Amino acid sequence: MLKYMEIAADIERTIVDNDLAQGTKLPKFDELINKYGVSKSTIVKALNILEGRGAIYQIQGSGVFVRRRSRLGYINMIENQGFTTNLDHFDITAKVLSLEKIVPDLEVRENLLCKENEEVYRVKRIRYVNGQVLCIEESFFKMDIVTFLNLEIVGGSIFNYLETALKLSIGFSDKYLHVVKVNQESSELLGLPVGDPALLIEELFYLSSGVPFDFSRTTYHYEHSQFFVQSSNLNH
Repeated sequence: MLKYMEIAADIERTIVDNDLAQGTKLPKFDELINKYGVSKSTIVKALNILEGRGAIYQIQGSGVFVRRRSRLGYINMIENQGFTTNLDHFDITAKVLSLEKIVPDLEVRENLLCKENEEVYRVKRIRYVNGQVLCIEESFFKMDIVTFLNLEIVGGSIFNYLETALKLSIGFSDKYLHVVKVNQESSELLGLPVGDPALLIEELFYLSSGVPFDFSRTTYHYEHSQFFVQSSNLNH
């Protein structure tokens, strides 16, 4: 994990562990620079990450302040590395349905910029929150970037493995939201009647370099999932 990402994670842990209230002023730039032993630009990057996550807000000339935390149990639609951090008060588990190497369909190839016969990892999982079905995930990983996966890895946090073991720098993602009707297969996995509504999110993840490496389709159980979006810079 890059240094500014480590710093952002540490500051966020401090906010959560100390249950800091909305408007609590954080240490000044010079104090943060001295504490972490890094340059001003590294601290700026860390704070920009936290501001993008809605954890802080910055007032020029006044400082950095804690922003109100999200409601318990809501998933941040802006967060691009999974939702485990949003549901840290809950028991999040996964059941792996399949892990295989396949030649993907045209949509996946175009999103991941794959060659015609290039294989990818396909992972299908059910995610649970406190024992209730939260969603079905189907993810496709480029094998020249994500060079190894096994059942143990995909049964846990894949993104944590990518960052710590493979040393990948995950940058950003594009999300596409659809409201769909549950089909027969999804009905059996979600425990919903065929034809019930579900939120389908297609997401394309990129490395910090801008290279796509993961295309996913996630179908959420409408009774067990809640989402939020925090906006910034409304005067721009």
